[in-house]
Amino acid sequence: MRVEVVLRYVGVVMLFMALFMLISAGISYVSGVDSAFYPLLLSSLLTALLGAFPLIFVGRCEQITNKEGFCIVVGAWLVACVVSMFPYLIWGGEFTLVNAWFESVSGLTTTGSTVLNDVEALPRGLQFWRFATTWIGGMGVVMFALVVLPSMGRSKMMLSNVELSSMARDNYRYRSQITLQILLVVYVGLTVLSTVLLKMAGMNWFDALCHAMSACATSGFSTKNASVAYFNSPAIDTILIFTMAAAGIHFGLIYATVTGKRNNIFRSEVTRWYLGILLVGGLLIAISLYAADLYPTLSASFRHGMFQFVSVVSTSGFATADSNTWTPFAVIILIFGSIVCACAGSTAGGIKVNRMVLAGKMMSARLKLQQHPNAVIRIRLDGVIQDNEVLHSVMIYIVAYLMFLLLGTIAGALFGVDLTTSFTGSVASMGNVGPGFGEVGSMDNWSAMPSAFKMTNTLLMLLGRLEIFGLIQIFLIKWWR
Repeated sequence: MRVEVVLRYVGVVMLFMALFMLISAGISYVSGVDSAFYPLLLSSLLTALLGAFPLIFVGRCEQITNKEGFCIVVGAWLVACVVSMFPYLIWGGEFTLVNAWFESVSGLTTTGSTVLNDVEALPRGLQFWRFATTWIGGMGVVMFALVVLPSMGRSKMMLSNVELSSMARDNYRYRSQITLQILLVVYVGLTVLSTVLLKMAGMNWFDALCHAMSACATSGFSTKNASVAYFNSPAIDTILIFTMAAAGIHFGLIYATVTGKRNNIFRSEVTRWYLGILLVGGLLIAISLYAADLYPTLSASFRHGMFQFVSVVSTSGFATADSNTWTPFAVIILIFGSIVCACAGSTAGGIKVNRMVLAGKMMSARLKLQQHPNAVIRIRLDGVIQDNEVLHSVMIYIVAYLMFLLLGTIAGALFGVDLTTSFTGSVASMGNVGPGFGEVGSMDNWSAMPSAFKMTNTLLMLLGRLEIFGLIQIFLIKWWR
């Protein structure tokens, strides 16, 4: 493996991060040169210098190996998390080293958890940087760099194949470069549309843009301490429900639907399951809240129940209410949604509906085989027969996912965190959801959590975002052939 080639392409990603730091510094400048201007400007220069250094000494390479491509993707994610800390650390405030790392990883993995007690105290430039990190992370650090920064030759195909999981690629029937453009068009288009609608609903332009970026990235970062509850607006809630739900659908299907292609949302079995889960889960929570007399009307119960359920299933993590005060039944439904989450090919995390649908079909097939041992049963998803390798990988992923949830819960308990907070915090981190229950509920933050618990949960965030094996394999790279 050529380490210099890996460093060159990681450097390209660092230059891309430096550009967004510079844009954030521009926001600070327009806001009257607030206290984040110089930290952001210095961070941009430092990141650009570190990124440009390998480009000076390493020539362009047209072809990269599979091992090199893998190291570039994982290395770019880890380095992006490190350099994203720079503005936080230089600015200071509540950002200790551990807190800066937590906020950085939470943003780039689109988890949306925060260590800040007073988000509104941040200067506007640093606010925008938080949302920039989560918007970049939503599409993928490497995918964004591949689209925006040209002249990477045939390496684009290799890197995009590593960044996208096999399930996410299933609904793309295009060449690599076209796939990247589709991702960008849908992502930016949804962000622009959501920004305009939120502005029309009563937000100012800055809040509208930031919440649109966060919703499209399915992150949940907010400019307000009370999250979306601050605005107390049914119109804003409705717009964000639409944006979050759309961001949880495979982007290739959204593009195909808008352009009139045959392979669209309405013909997708996975999307029907996803939307059905959202509707049924939201209704069940609404009925539970209304029956417990937590809200005066069924419509209010439906509004808050649907918003919160769509928020956790899409892994956005916005909040309009304190779900810690909700009924046990509603809490169980929310935890279920935090584990399953949305569709492959979206910006969401979690196990994903695709795998859960396949797992259900595999269990059904197993029951039929016990009744009819000689039967030949083919498992299909969206009309496509799934081979045994795909089915095997699905079950291995689900088992590994649940195993890491258990390990995260045990780690939290060892660090003195109560069981509810430890378990739901691990679920929220692994699924890149954001809010859990207990001390990390929808209206709380992670500031009071032990540093060790914060660090283990940032590992869970990265495992969830890189779909477990993507991160694990970096430690086994020397055994690759």
